[in-house]
Amino acid sequence: MGVYVHFTDDQKCRANNVDLVDFLQRHGEKLLPSGRDKRLASDHSITIRGNEWYDHSAEKGGYAIDFVRQFYGLSFPEAMTMLLGGEQGESYRPVSQKIQETKKTFSLPRPHSDMRRVYAYLVKTRCIDREVVNYFAKAKLLYESCERSKDGAKEYHNAVFVGVDETGTARHAHKRGLYTEGVSFKGNVDGSDPRYSFHWLGKSDDLYVFEAPVDMLSYITLCPKDWQRHSYVALCGVGCQAMMWMLEQCPYISHVSFCLDNDEAGHKASERLKNQLAEKGYAYERRISQGKDWNDDLVCMTQQKQGGFEMRMA
Repeated sequence: MGVYVHFTDDQKCRANNVDLVDFLQRHGEKLLPSGRDKRLASDHSITIRGNEWYDHSAEKGGYAIDFVRQFYGLSFPEAMTMLLGGEQGESYRPVSQKIQETKKTFSLPRPHSDMRRVYAYLVKTRCIDREVVNYFAKAKLLYESCERSKDGAKEYHNAVFVGVDETGTARHAHKRGLYTEGVSFKGNVDGSDPRYSFHWLGKSDDLYVFEAPVDMLSYITLCPKDWQRHSYVALCGVGCQAMMWMLEQCPYISHVSFCLDNDEAGHKASERLKNQLAEKGYAYERRISQGKDWNDDLVCMTQQKQGGFEMRMA
C-alpha cells in the first residue's frame, strides 16, 4: 500500500502554475515554435503555452500537473514532487500572473496589394504547379497578407490559406511565412474554428487528408488528373475536427486516404484517425510519401526533371 502524501492547496497551485516551457527545456526536451505556442519535437501533436498544454491527437489538455502525470507516467504525488523540486518548492519558474484571456474574434489578416511573394514561394521554392495556385487564389482560398510588427518597424508577408464554412464564410486561416532562410512562421490565426481548416470539396467518394496546406497542394501537383472531383483537407495539425466535418458535409464520401507526414507523429496520428473511421464503416488507406512529406517528394522530382533537362541541353 502506497504512503499517503498530503499537499496543501498552495502547493497544488504552485505546481500547476509551473512554466512548462522552462520545465521541459531543463529536462532536455526540444521545443519548436508554433505560432504563439511551443510544440514538442518528440510529439508534434502536443503544444505548450505557459503552464497549459494540449494534445491535438487525443483532443485533451490541461495544466502542469496533468501534463507531467501523462507525459512521464507518474502518480499524482510523484508529479507534485517533480514539479515542486522535492523539498525546495520553487525550483521551476512559475508563469506570470495574467488576466484570463477572452476568446478572440476571428478575422482574416490584412491582404497585400499583390501575390508576388506567394507565387515566388509556392511555385519557385515549393515547386507547386502555378495553375493549382491560380485555382485556389481565384477561389479566394489563398492570398498574401502584409502585417506590421507591434512597433510598426517591420513588415511580415505570409501566405494565408483560408477555410470556409457551409455558407462560404471564412472561419479559419493558416499563415505560412514567405521567407526561405531560417525558420519561417507558421500557425493558425487567433479565433480560427478547427472544423473549417483549408479544404476543397469535390463530388467523388474520395477524401484525402493532410497535415499542412503546402502538402495538400503538393499532392495535387503530383496527382493532377481530375483533381477537382475529389475532396481534400489540410488539418493544420493532427486533430480530427476538420476531417469529421468534411464527412458530415459530404455523405457520399466512402473512402479516406491518410496522407500525413512520413514521421512518427504522422504515423501515430494516422492510426488514431483510422481507428475513429473504422467505427463508422469508412474504407481507408495510408498513403506514405518517399520523403518526410509530399512537398519533399515534389521538390525532389522537380529537381530530377530539371537535372535531366540540363543534361540533354548540354
